[in-house]
Amino acid sequence: MAVERLSGAQWERLERELRRGPLAYGWKDDSRDWTLKRIKLLIGRLFHVGYTIQGVWKLMRRHGWTAQVPVRRALERDTGAIAVWKAEVWSLVEPIAPVSSTPCTSATAAGARRRRSPGRTTAT
Repeated sequence: MAVERLSGAQWERLERELRRGPLAYGWKDDSRDWTLKRIKLLIGRLFHVGYTIQGVWKLMRRHGWTAQVPVRRALERDTGAIAVWKAEVWSLVEPIAPVSSTPCTSATAAGARRRRSPGRTTAT
């Protein structure tokens, strides 16, 4: 197992700083999410400790953090209209035909016997 470069107190501080969000550190692009690269830079700035991107990923996983992708929703989303559509329209959609209970007779199906072709014999 790899030796942890951050002390317990440093890790607690890092978690507090991560909760503040990347905007608190000047990242003002369209994403409000932490990336591994941003976390790597933050660790370097706060503690003068160098990590690779892969090392940051392992560090975060070791402490229970997971990769999460935010759900992107349209600005024009109308949740009321969606609920009505699901209740009224979706219920009218014809269900998919049930799977046939007829057994498969394909030669490639699991459990099918293979026919052995007669081998060539040579006269002696």
